[in-house]
Amino acid sequence: MPDKHAILSASSSARWLNCPPSAKLNASVDDKPTEYAMQGTDAHTLCEHKVKSLLGMETSNPTENLTYYDEEMETCANDFSDYVPDGFGTGDCVIIADGRLTVIDFKYGTGVLVEAERNSQMLLYALGALEMFDDLYDINTVQMTIFQPRRSNVSTYEISRTELLDWAENTLRPIAQLAANGEGEFKAGNHCRFCKVKATCRKRAEYNLELAKYDFEMPDNLQDAEVEGILDKADELVAWVNDVKEYALEQALKGKQWQRYKAVEGRSNRKYTNEDVVADVVAKAGFDPYEHKVLGITAMTKLLGKKKFDELLADCIIKPQGKPTLVTMSDKRKAINSVQEDFKDLN
Repeated sequence: MPDKHAILSASSSARWLNCPPSAKLNASVDDKPTEYAMQGTDAHTLCEHKVKSLLGMETSNPTENLTYYDEEMETCANDFSDYVPDGFGTGDCVIIADGRLTVIDFKYGTGVLVEAERNSQMLLYALGALEMFDDLYDINTVQMTIFQPRRSNVSTYEISRTELLDWAENTLRPIAQLAANGEGEFKAGNHCRFCKVKATCRKRAEYNLELAKYDFEMPDNLQDAEVEGILDKADELVAWVNDVKEYALEQALKGKQWQRYKAVEGRSNRKYTNEDVVADVVAKAGFDPYEHKVLGITAMTKLLGKKKFDELLADCIIKPQGKPTLVTMSDKRKAINSVQEDFKDLN
């Protein structure tokens, strides 16, 4: 299966299933561990300890060795332990009961809301678990759940054993073979987000530069289909431009001489060398060096604890209407009524 090859990992499957040749290209580029990835690793390590403790397994508390451990991580890990008391592993867990195989994946990140539906990483996890336990249990249904506590997201998707195996044989296997061989066609899209060569990929450049055909026409001069075509690519276009800028700066800092660009020191703001010393000096001079304001909701919840917070402040909390934003029809949120819709009955 793909996970047996380092270049075809389950976590990057959304990319190589859509763009098979990207697998070998990414394998040739060194990994750059991000702070977000390291936070996730620490969170998974803590979750493993919590679940093992609940199961009575031998384990030692890892918190002293976790770089990013804090109260939020502790809370999320406790939530995960409550959610999967019968699970095992380092955050990804498997439960089998009554003909159902359940795979749960813990996501600590906040940047991208992760859905379980047709999620290739989850399908691969489920496939691996099915192959491991299929001879021991009579499994008919596979359920996949993503638990993303920092986004208040619990997403579940269910698929039959037959459908999962059909996907593995007719979709996964042929594409994985292409990817392993460095073959297939390059394809740009949302899956480019975590690609190591995204800044210099010609296919991605061609994909985004298609918008140049509109020659920056004013929106009211465009047909509806043209407007929606631009919206389909808008976020990816912005991301691509930023990726190119980041790549160019990185290369300049490594010594590359661009013909029309150079790296310079950006603007910076003044800062105190030591805030405690500043506070002490100002206080001795007879002034109050501190700002006084009510803690934010997150900080107040940490101070009081969730139960006490709800007990004391439940009647003091409101959730204002969010700022309107444009999303695709696949988004699960309800559409906002237009002014015309609100007054339709009156007319």
